[in-house]
Amino acid sequence: MRKIVVFTTLTVILVISASALKAQKSADHTARKVLYFNPEVDPDIEEIKEPTNTAFFSAVSDNLSERKNRMLKTEVQVSFDSVDRKTLADYCVNNDADFVVVPKVKYFKVGLGKYVFSNQVVVSMKLFDAEGNLVTETDYDTYKKNMRLLGSTTNSVKIGTNGAIKGILKELRKIKPSGEAGF
Repeated sequence: MRKIVVFTTLTVILVISASALKAQKSADHTARKVLYFNPEVDPDIEEIKEPTNTAFFSAVSDNLSERKNRMLKTEVQVSFDSVDRKTLADYCVNNDADFVVVPKVKYFKVGLGKYVFSNQVVVSMKLFDAEGNLVTETDYDTYKKNMRLLGSTTNSVKIGTNGAIKGILKELRKIKPSGEAGF
C-alpha cells in the first residue's frame, strides 16, 4: 500500500512538473517577431550603404537577442519620410511579423574647418504594428547624446542603433500598461 501511495505521489509530481515546463515553453513563444528594413542612408552614397547595413544589423541582432525577440531582416529599403501602410502590412503578413521598423541613418562630420575629427550619425527609427499603423518613432544623435568626438563610423552606427532601440522601448513603456507584452 505504501508503494502505491509513493508511486502515485511521484506520478502527480511528474505530471505537475511537465505541465509547468510546457507552460514555460509556451510563454517563451510569446517573443515578438520584428521585421527590419535596410536603413535609408543619408547622404545617398553607394560606398557607405553596405558598411552601414552591416553595423546596423549587428547592433540590432545583439540588442534583440537580449530581449528574446526574433529579428527578421529584409534587403528592401523603404523611404523613411513616405511610408506606405499597405506595403508594411503586406510585409508583416508575408513574414509573420508582429512589428516593422523603418530606419534611417544620417551621417554628419564633426570638425573645425577642413579638419574632420569623426563621422557621427543620427539613427532614426519608426515602429509600426502589423497593420501598418505608426506606434512610435525616435532618433538618437551620437554626438549630442553621447558626446563622442572620436571613434569609428561603424561604432557610431552601433551606438546610435542601440540608443534608438532604447528610445523606442522607452516610448512603448509610456504607451502600454505594464501588464501587456511588449516589443
